[in-house]
Amino acid sequence: MIVTESETAAGPTQGLPLHTAHPLAPRPWAVDLRDISVRLGRVDILTSLWAQVPKGGQTVIIGPNGGGKTTLIKAMLKEAPFSGEFVFEPESPRIGYVPQRLDFDRHLPLKVSEFLALGLTERPLWLGRPKGLPAKIESLLSEVEAAHLVNRRLGELSGGELQRVLLASALSLSPELLILDEPATGVDVYGEELLCELLEGFKGRFTILMVSHDLPTARAHADWVICLNRRVIAQGPAEAIFNSPALPATFGLHQG
Repeated sequence: MIVTESETAAGPTQGLPLHTAHPLAPRPWAVDLRDISVRLGRVDILTSLWAQVPKGGQTVIIGPNGGGKTTLIKAMLKEAPFSGEFVFEPESPRIGYVPQRLDFDRHLPLKVSEFLALGLTERPLWLGRPKGLPAKIESLLSEVEAAHLVNRRLGELSGGELQRVLLASALSLSPELLILDEPATGVDVYGEELLCELLEGFKGRFTILMVSHDLPTARAHADWVICLNRRVIAQGPAEAIFNSPALPATFGLHQG
């Protein structure tokens, strides 16, 4: 079943009739997007979004570059102004976030272990590390197949290695909702394969919300898909979305 914008029970009336569908059946949602809009200056970035993220599943937001995917995540994290409402279940979930890129001085003499320690303790590192902290850091890095990076400088890491360290940092929060923004960007083939394995291992542990413009990545991991191009084009189970007119409508592709 695919639900388009016009068929979302609480949503607006406009939308493309991409697929005959009934309103969404009641189910537990981790995030409910209610009439979300983002306007920067005089430019409408996102317009009246109504969508849901199923609890405990792996949802992928797909759409073209410039379609507002990252802006939506920033709004959800309250890092961008928006109108409308994000309703979370639980009300204030622990959120782990892996950004598309981390802007930092690569010449900074900061080790991976020190970077992770910054998020694990409020105590200044020059006063010494709390007992048990090194073991916690090692455990987090091992979980993302990156234990060998513990003493490497952050600025020396490849794209894939840095993504795994950021993922370890996000996992340190014991998230109920894990948000990944274009996690395969700047990652080599080996890194993509490893990321796929990690995502498979996370299934059922917490809700995952991933942003991607890469359809193979979305196909490999999504059980629920939201098609976004400044507005929600359609949403529904991955298999139904990938076998519907939703993709060409989202990406502006021509069929023939």
